[in-house]
Amino acid sequence: MFDSAELGHKVDKETYRQKEPILRQELLETQYQLLDRADFPVVILLGGVPTAGKGEMANLLMEWMDPRHIASHAFGPPNDEERSRPPMWRYWRTLPPKGKIAILFGGWYAGPMWEYLSGKRTLEFEREIERIARFEKMLADEGGLLLKFWLHLSGDVLKKRLKKLSADELTAWRVSDEDRWFSRHYEQIIDASRSMLMRTNQADAPWRVVEGEDAQFRALSVGEQILDAVKHHMARPSVRQMRVETAPLLPPVDGLRLLDTLPLDQNLERNDYKAQLEAMQGRLNLLTRHPRFQDMAVVVVFEGMDAAGKGGAIRRITAALDARQYRVVPIAAPTEEERAQPYLWRFWRHLPAKGRITVFDRSWYGRVLVERIEGFAPRADWMRAYGEINDFEAQLDDANTIVVKFWLAISKDEQLARFQSREQTEWKRFKITEEDWRNRDKWDDYITAASDMVDRTSTLRAPWHLIGANNKNHARIRILETLCDAIEARLGKKEKKR
Repeated sequence: MFDSAELGHKVDKETYRQKEPILRQELLETQYQLLDRADFPVVILLGGVPTAGKGEMANLLMEWMDPRHIASHAFGPPNDEERSRPPMWRYWRTLPPKGKIAILFGGWYAGPMWEYLSGKRTLEFEREIERIARFEKMLADEGGLLLKFWLHLSGDVLKKRLKKLSADELTAWRVSDEDRWFSRHYEQIIDASRSMLMRTNQADAPWRVVEGEDAQFRALSVGEQILDAVKHHMARPSVRQMRVETAPLLPPVDGLRLLDTLPLDQNLERNDYKAQLEAMQGRLNLLTRHPRFQDMAVVVVFEGMDAAGKGGAIRRITAALDARQYRVVPIAAPTEEERAQPYLWRFWRHLPAKGRITVFDRSWYGRVLVERIEGFAPRADWMRAYGEINDFEAQLDDANTIVVKFWLAISKDEQLARFQSREQTEWKRFKITEEDWRNRDKWDDYITAASDMVDRTSTLRAPWHLIGANNKNHARIRILETLCDAIEARLGKKEKKR
């Protein structure tokens, strides 16, 4: 893959002098068109061999285009905040909104590559590369344009460059210990890099290898490829128009759905409830004060039919916790800022640090529930969301973040009784809206969608817990008990490893 980037490509000064002004003008004009349309983002990822010109290329792009609408991000070793969350968290935070451009140095490739070369096990490296490929496929499916450049130098050219830079006291600072290490292990690194690039060279996100020895060739090559790619992307039909429609999910031939079989009425007397509530809340509090709890995080997800008791259950959880330890994130319709990003972006940004708990009052499952039912997402989008959600939750589990998911179910008659109670109680009226009544008309659609959701996203790492909630007291105790069991099990696993 690197052979064509070791041929000694060059552009003479006169050719560069003629082409450069035209290229920069077209890039600037195209950037403003991108900004005006604001229908997709552009991510430019710069990787490659040391001294091949990554920094110079980024600076040149900033000079050619309007830097106010370009963000650049370099990634060193993760800081304390980044280490306390899943590895991809810091990259999700750098994704540009629609209409904007981001330049990433190395991006999500740098970490896996250096860890692999430093002795990380091959199996873990393979898993990370596969995860990167899925992530980039998701970005493309969301309509984003990802341009990946590998700026290349042969081993001999790299050695000569490092020697020349090191010999001059004015430029010696440009050569780092990592650069020298790269040069000493050039063949090994290039072999691993070639494998990585081949594995992640996808149709929607291909690698573009550019020889970096001649600055003028490098500049024109990268600039022209960016210009051509952005123009081509703008000329395509919209992402929605390009969707390849998938076959629909069909209900069981006998009409029996998963949630139809869930028992909804489990009795628990008031006095028993009070005693168990006190015990369960005390248990949860002690678990979150355990010394090893600081090595993990917890994400609690609540979904369910309207008036199923999500808010009340959440309050029973938070009543047992230190207010500095948790955060409740209510999920409503996405804001303008959130609509300008891939749909999982607004959930990545709220992930808890180690030693913390985040409770989501509705969640990323809106993509396969309300967005499916109301037609806000095309079938192709919500169908692929099942796999993307499973991958997201697996990443949380890998980072020692426990994902505990609850579906609260009530009968249609019980929902009607709770709606009427809310309308008749002054301090509960804010809980009932016209939309709640409208959603009742789509009861069967929600049961079908939720049954599909549980079937396709209840995994060993993040299983669904189905709670019959006609009796609020019983549901609250079951939820607290399940949450405590999950935390206790993870603490027990860590204890065995010690």
